[in-house]
Amino acid sequence: MAYTSHGRHEKMMYGGIKLYAGTSCPTMAQKIADYLRINLMDRDIIEFPNENLFVKLHSSVRGQDCYVMQTTSPPVHRNLMELLILIQTLRLDSAARITAVIPYLCYARSDKKDQPRVPITARLVADMIQTAGADRYITMDLHAGQIQGFFSIPGDVLSAFSLQLDYLKSLKPNMVEPVVVTADLGFAKKGRNYAAALDVPMAFIEKRRAGNDAKAKALNLIGNVHERDVIIVDDEVDTGGSMVEAVHLLKENGARDIYISFVHPSLSANAAEKLGALPVKQFITTDTIPISKEKEAFFTGRLRILTISKLIGEVIRRANEGRSVGELFNE
Repeated sequence: MAYTSHGRHEKMMYGGIKLYAGTSCPTMAQKIADYLRINLMDRDIIEFPNENLFVKLHSSVRGQDCYVMQTTSPPVHRNLMELLILIQTLRLDSAARITAVIPYLCYARSDKKDQPRVPITARLVADMIQTAGADRYITMDLHAGQIQGFFSIPGDVLSAFSLQLDYLKSLKPNMVEPVVVTADLGFAKKGRNYAAALDVPMAFIEKRRAGNDAKAKALNLIGNVHERDVIIVDDEVDTGGSMVEAVHLLKENGARDIYISFVHPSLSANAAEKLGALPVKQFITTDTIPISKEKEAFFTGRLRILTISKLIGEVIRRANEGRSVGELFNE
């Protein structure tokens, strides 16, 4: 609803859905287009020899409801610039509304000033997306909830919780006295939600990071995992250091089969190789970030990728039709 200068409310009408995709996640973009039964819109994205990017749309979007699909995984800065340039191109072509669809939002861990003389880069990224011309945003499982407050435009922060929970419930009958474990105390609240929904106990791993080093050391296990199957839950796996330490600590404390469930498979550097070498029965993640065939091979058939394309597709449909998104989550 829009509030007019005459004091009356009137329904805002947009044109049809126009779905554009950057180069970071073409497979997911096509799945979303298939779900919506529409075609991906044609565009050219060209990188010049000096690494400058150029975007050209193949058709007019004047008065249309446009969605730009781009995950900001590595190469982060290339993908982020593609997103910003696509948004600005749509704005300059007089799109009625532009929604940035970002399954994985980069710099989400830089969400606070926790030491002197450091930036809050997540706020900067939010500002750039808005300045480029986005009217709304859609993203998945932010590292910290306060990042929503960095945006002054409305948005939908979705969660893969139900998707992963349904899959874990299908595995539970074959597990022995399962217990949910969080590899980070910062994820404890969400971990508790998994434990409650699965009706299983919970344990925690305490860890500390040394300064700005990406490597983390698991220090202490709080809870009992002896002779139990373990489900480790987290929002993102980047270098894999925390998970390696967690698995070793759990095995030292008598854990049986270990399952690792996480939303964003960043898997930077040699993380896939390190994780694949672990005594883990199954890895469960989503396609917010594409995983190359080379990385997937390290998991030797133990990697299950759950697609979020139907969820995002339904949210796009409801946003276009002006219907509630909360109804999808019984809210």
